[in-house]
Amino acid sequence: MADAYVAGLKLLARRELSEAQLGARLRRRRFDDEEVDAALARLRREGALDDRRTALACARTEAHLKRHGRLRALRQVEAIGIPRGIARAAVAEAFADLDEDALIAEALERRLRRGGGVPEPTTAAFGRLHRYLLAQGFDPGRVMAAIRSRLTGAHHDD
Repeated sequence: MADAYVAGLKLLARRELSEAQLGARLRRRRFDDEEVDAALARLRREGALDDRRTALACARTEAHLKRHGRLRALRQVEAIGIPRGIARAAVAEAFADLDEDALIAEALERRLRRGGGVPEPTTAAFGRLHRYLLAQGFDPGRVMAAIRSRLTGAHHDD
């Protein structure tokens, strides 16, 4: 167990990992299941391994650094092996102080700058922007409102 424990500590010293991620990495290093389980239990007891803390760190990265939407943040947190309830709570906390409409507007502006400006308000242009923003994890209703506002507002200003 001591070897799996030390290996786990070294992995956690590099970056925050979920229990599922750490367990998988230790198993890939050929530690047997009993050793891995004992090491994970000890690391949890000592506070070195905490799925809630890991979930919150991941959710904050998605929200504040990557500027993704709530749904994508939730998918990312769950993808690292965090249970759904913990993941939802972490995402809610990470997004509590963010204006999601402003995030959508920023993402839309980034996309429009990359694409050469505001396109004509066609169904195809609307569809491309809509798919892009949904892939970023934003709420479909808010996405529709933001695109409509931006495309129609830009062409009325001309």
